[in-house]
Amino acid sequence: MQLPKLFIQIPCFNEAETLPAVLQDLPASIAGIGEIHVLIIDDGSTDGTAEIARQYGVRHIVQHDVNRGIAVSFQDGLDACLKAGADIVVNTDGDHQYPGQEIPALIRPILAGQADIVVGDRQTQAIEHFTGNKKLLQKMGSWVVRMASGTSIPDAASGFRAMNRECALRLLVLTRFSYTLETIIQAGKKGLRVGHVPIRVNPPTRPSRLVKSNWHYIWQQAATILRIYALYEPMRTFTYLSLPFLLAGFFLIGRFLLFYVTGQTFMGRHIQSVVIGGTGVTIGFLIILFGILADISALNRQVLEEMLYRQRKRDLETD
Repeated sequence: MQLPKLFIQIPCFNEAETLPAVLQDLPASIAGIGEIHVLIIDDGSTDGTAEIARQYGVRHIVQHDVNRGIAVSFQDGLDACLKAGADIVVNTDGDHQYPGQEIPALIRPILAGQADIVVGDRQTQAIEHFTGNKKLLQKMGSWVVRMASGTSIPDAASGFRAMNRECALRLLVLTRFSYTLETIIQAGKKGLRVGHVPIRVNPPTRPSRLVKSNWHYIWQQAATILRIYALYEPMRTFTYLSLPFLLAGFFLIGRFLLFYVTGQTFMGRHIQSVVIGGTGVTIGFLIILFGILADISALNRQVLEEMLYRQRKRDLETD
């Protein structure tokens, strides 16, 4: 039986200083793996990142003319790995945050047939250079992603992850800010097996380029979670949005009926409760109606996703 082909993709933006250490740290062989290849996604670098990669013998390089962001780079890397015949894809960073020696442990659940995608758990509570606020935000964000995706991932923001070919074919990054949370929610909603393994991390080599500030990061990630969750659970999302209006509306209408039955309303008193309550109930039911329409649209999207998956698979097998 032919052993699987592993591709290690490394999205880079001006990583000429750290890329040599990343490449030198990658394993030359792994038990259960037939071939190991490295693919660099040069996201519009101006410091010669691609040239450094070539000097270190990297043959698979995807280059962007301009900086398109980490999410686009991740998706372009997946497409290139699949086209090159990858059976397993590992994504790591060009700033050497993740040790290459952790890759065998990361792909072990996939080789054992226990998972389709595996996320490296950085065990953020034990990372010394993480501030207390950052640890709290990571913990809260991962909890929200677990609830939204139905998975048990303890470190949702970790970019160190591995996936088999089937998973890579089914994932399609839609947002532009980051792929980390979106791909976990997608994997959970598509019924893929999502696993995690504890890993260690290297000391930071530079400040994060993705996180401009805590509030910017929270806003962007919250928008991503809401958007992807609503995409896959539209009826539930719109029902949640309608509840405040329905509850407030029924409460006000019930309040008026109580006064009416007990004879406490006369000469137009408490009529405002009926007006405001009726408006709230109407808005609530309109939101639910939008949810029903969105749910119908989601069924069409599922059909389109399945068609896209089969087309991608067919095209890659033809190539």
